[in-house]
Formats: sequence, C-alpha cells, structure tokens
Amino acid sequence: MANSLQEQLMKAGLADQKKARRAKQQKRQEANQAKRGEIELEDPAERARRQREEKAESDRQREAARKAEREKKEIAAQIKQMIEQSRLDRQRGDVAYQFVQDKKIKKAWVTAKQQAQLERGQIAIVALGDGYELVPTVVAEKIRQREESAVLLLNERGNNAVDEDDPYKDFPIPDDLMW
Repeated sequence: MANSLQEQLMKAGLADQKKARRAKQQKRQEANQAKRGEIELEDPAERARRQREEKAESDRQREAARKAEREKKEIAAQIKQMIEQSRLDRQRGDVAYQFVQDKKIKKAWVTAKQQAQLERGQIAIVALGDGYELVPTVVAEKIRQREESAVLLLNERGNNAVDEDDPYKDFPIPDDLMW
C-alpha cells in the first residue's frame, strides 16, 4: 500500500520522479523565502476567504453590468414606443428639410406646414433605427430626458427676438431661401 499521495500518483502514472522532485524543491524554496522574510506564506483559510471576496466582487460587477444593459434596452424600447405612437405622417412631403445627424447633413421630405412647424419648434425630428420621424415637441422633450442623442432636431420656441446691436436686424432672412 502506498504511503503518500505522491507515491499513489506515481503508481497511477499521473506523475513522475522529475515532477515530484520539482514540487519538493519549490516547496523548500518557498519555505526558505518565508523564513528570510522575502515572501509571506499565506494561510489557506485566508486565501480561501480572499478568493471568496474576489468572486463576490466580480459577481457584483457582472450583475451591475447586466442591470445597466437591461435598463438601456428598456429605455430604447420606451423611446421606440413613444415615437411609433406619436409620429406624424410625412408621406406626401414635397419640401426638403435639411438637418445635421452625426456631423452629416441629412434631408427629410416634409410638407410646407411641417417645415414651418419645425422652424417654430412645434415639432421635432427624432431618430428611429436607421431612419427618422417627426414627433410633437412634448414627445421630443420626453425622449430627450431618456436619451439625448435620439433627438436630432428640436428648435427652441420663441427665439424670433432680434438683438438691438445686430447690424443685420433690418434684413430678414427669406423663408424660401434654398441652399
């Protein structure tokens, strides 16, 4: 009958003399370094406690990441639902309205009435997937509270006031100006 685990492993063919010698030598070196104060031998109970704490911390971080991802999906679903429920019909649009999205100029075809509403800040342009939709300002504000980047264009209401020091105040910009 084999006396030690090491001998049992060698008989089973799972270890050999060379590995056994290396393991003994490594153990002896660690003991000597611990005596000299170069390293601290860690108590197995302390090591197990530290490993449990590290695992618990990584589990907390993973759960927080999952929760953030869930919340992000919920917000996206809320935004999509708000847009789909309150979007305005722009199928018969005959006026090209240009706006900026991701530092690129985009064009939306709207009616003349919708163009005037966009300029006055009564309706807004919001992103829906790869496209964009027109929604009332109230809905656009609710969307902006959830995600700033979803609102592509929302003009401020009541910004028609003319500054007294403006040298061009006597020269209004025509409504039909096309670039």
